[in-house]
Amino acid sequence: MKKLFIVALIFFGVNSWAQNAEFGIKGGFNYGATGDYEGPGEVASDAATIIKGKEKAGWHAGVYGQFEVAGIFLRPELLYTELNTDYKDFNYKLTKIDAPVLVGVNVLGPLNIKAGPSFQYVMKNELENTSFQIGDVENQITVGYELGLGVDLGRIGFDARYEGAFQENDAIGQTAMDQGFKIDSRPSQWILSLSYEL
Repeated sequence: MKKLFIVALIFFGVNSWAQNAEFGIKGGFNYGATGDYEGPGEVASDAATIIKGKEKAGWHAGVYGQFEVAGIFLRPELLYTELNTDYKDFNYKLTKIDAPVLVGVNVLGPLNIKAGPSFQYVMKNELENTSFQIGDVENQITVGYELGLGVDLGRIGFDARYEGAFQENDAIGQTAMDQGFKIDSRPSQWILSLSYEL
């Protein structure tokens, strides 16, 4: 009897989520930077040079699902993202797959707030406009976080979020003089998205 009751509860829960499910596409722009560049000083006796990356625009596109019960929803997403950072003498480009899993609540009319972990798979990191060489990031798979707010107007949704990371994820490189340097590839960015429910 107890097992039958548990099965009934699970079935009811899954059925409730399924009745309030939506799926769609989304895309937009991101504006932010990766972490610090740390390289050699101008002469051998100098301390390491640390350069804070300057924010640049990037973009993202992908799909989402949303499952809602009693005003609370779970929103998993799968996105292709490009993030660019200016380090004075070159541009650093990070290409990744993002999979945020956010929990949200409808707070007032069409307005909602959401937050949760963001799983990231770094596909490629490269330097542009320089002869410097860069290797792979230390960890291809990392976990960060996202938090933000959204507005749903029928099938169309608008979203503004902040994305951050929990720990450093360095990529090691070499200058034209074969001196070593590293770039912290973790993102810190603002994300603006437009979504459409299918």
